[in-house]
Amino acid sequence: MVTKQDGDADVTRADSLAREIFADVANKWALLIIESIGDGTLRFSEVCGAVEGISHKMLTQNLRMLERNGLVVRRVYPTVPPRVEYTLTESGRALRGTVDAMCAWTRRYLGHIEAARRRFDG
Repeated sequence: MVTKQDGDADVTRADSLAREIFADVANKWALLIIESIGDGTLRFSEVCGAVEGISHKMLTQNLRMLERNGLVVRRVYPTVPPRVEYTLTESGRALRGTVDAMCAWTRRYLGHIEAARRRFDG
C-alpha cells in the first residue's frame, strides 16, 4: 500500500488528488454500486438490477471510474456473449466499511432529517 505524504493527500487543498478522489467516489451512484457489489462478484446486469434508477451509461461510467481508482476489478470472460464481472478490491472493501456506515446512519436518522426538512420548508 502506498500512502502519499505530500499535497496530493491534503484533503483541504482544492488542487489535491484527494479532492479528485472525493468527487469520484462521493456521488450517489458510486456509493450505491459499492454497496451493491459488497463482498461478492456481480455481473453488469446484476449491478444494474441492484441499483434502481441507474442508466446503463451511468453504470458504465461509474464502474470505469471505480476501476480507474483501483476500487473495482473488472473481469471479462471470453464467451459469447462476453461475460463481465465486477468485484471490489482490497481498497474497495475498505471503503465499503465507510459506505455501510453511511447507509446505517441514513437509515437511523432518516426520520430526523425528514422532520428537519418539514420544519425548514414550513
